[in-house]
Amino acid sequence: MSDYRGRFVWHELLTTDPKAAGAFFSKIIGWKTQPWGTDGSYTLFVSGSRQLAGLMVLPEDAKKMGAPPNWLTYVGTTDVDETARLATSLGARVLKAPEDIPGAGRFAVLQDPQGATFGIYKSHQSPAADAAPVVGDFSWHELATTDAKAALGFYQRLFGWEETSAMDMGEMGVYQMFGQSKQGRTLGGLFNKPSQMPGPPAWLAYIKVPDARKTADAIKKAGAKIVNGPMEVPGGGWISVGIDPQGAVFALHSVAPPTPAKTSTARAKKKTASAKRTGLKKAVKKTARKTAAAKTAGKKTAAKKKAAKKTGAKKTGAKKTAAKKTAASKTTGKRKTAKKAAPRRAKRKAASKK
Repeated sequence: MSDYRGRFVWHELLTTDPKAAGAFFSKIIGWKTQPWGTDGSYTLFVSGSRQLAGLMVLPEDAKKMGAPPNWLTYVGTTDVDETARLATSLGARVLKAPEDIPGAGRFAVLQDPQGATFGIYKSHQSPAADAAPVVGDFSWHELATTDAKAALGFYQRLFGWEETSAMDMGEMGVYQMFGQSKQGRTLGGLFNKPSQMPGPPAWLAYIKVPDARKTADAIKKAGAKIVNGPMEVPGGGWISVGIDPQGAVFALHSVAPPTPAKTSTARAKKKTASAKRTGLKKAVKKTARKTAAAKTAGKKTAAKKKAAKKTGAKKTGAKKTAAKKTAASKTTGKRKTAKKAAPRRAKRKAASKK
C-alpha cells in the first residue's frame, strides 16, 4: 500500500433517483450497473470485471444540509481515523464520522477548510497497482477553491501530494497541478475560483471517454445539459462539463489520437510547449469566464477582418500601380516605335518624288 495514500480510489454518485441516474450514465459512458450488498441500497457502476464507481440515494442528513445531487470523490489513506483527526486539527470538518463497510473497508466524509467536500477510504483488499486511466475511468480531478495555496498545503499534509507543474493564468492567478510525486503521474489541478463562478468550493472529477465532443451531443439528446464545452485542452484533448437529469455536475475528458510521426526539431518543441500553455489558459478561463472569452473572440475576429481589409487595400493599390506602370510602358513603347517609323516614311516619300 505504499502508493495507496493520496490516490483517488473511489467515486460515488449521491442522487435523488438512482435508477434513472444509473440508466443515464450507462447510456452515456457505457458503464453497466449491478447491485451490491444484500439490501439493494447500493449500486455499482462496472466495466467488465472492474468496479468503477458507486451509486446511492442522497442521504436525508445531506439534504438537510442543503447538498444537491453530487459526485463524491474519495482519496486513499492507510488510516481513516488518524487522517480524520489530522484534518480537523488543520481546520477541516467531519461530515460523516469514520465507519466500517462490512467486507469492503472503512471511510469518512470531510469538508476542507475552504468548504470542498471529499471522502477518505481504506480498502480491506490489496489495491491494484496505479496505472494510467483508460476509457471509463476517472482521468482528472480539479478543485475550484477560494484559497488555492492554503488548500494545497492542507492536502499535502493529509496525503503527501507534491506540486508538479503550474500555469500562470494572468488575472485569474495560477493553475497548480499536483501528483503523488514530482516524477509521477499528474493527478489533477486546483485554482482560485473567480467571484462570478457559482457555487461553493468543490471537486470535479473527469470521466475519460473516446470523444468528449460526440458524448456531449449524446448528453443533450438524453435530456441533460452541457454547461461548458466541448473545448480543446493542451495536447489536443477535449473536455465537456454537464449536469445530469437529477442535477449532479459531472465532466468528460478525451485525449487526442496518437500522431503517426513525431517532430524532433527544437523549433517544433517550442511551438508545442507554447500551444499547451495557451490551451490550458483558455480551458480554465472559458470554464469560469465565458462572457470574457466571447468578447475576446469578438475582438480577435474584428482585428482579423480589419487586417484583411488593410491587406486587401494594399493588394488593390499594388494592382493599380502595376497597371499604371504597364500602361505607361506601352505608351512609351508606341512613341519610340513612332519616332523610328517617321524617318523611314520620309525617305520613302523622297524616293517616290524622284
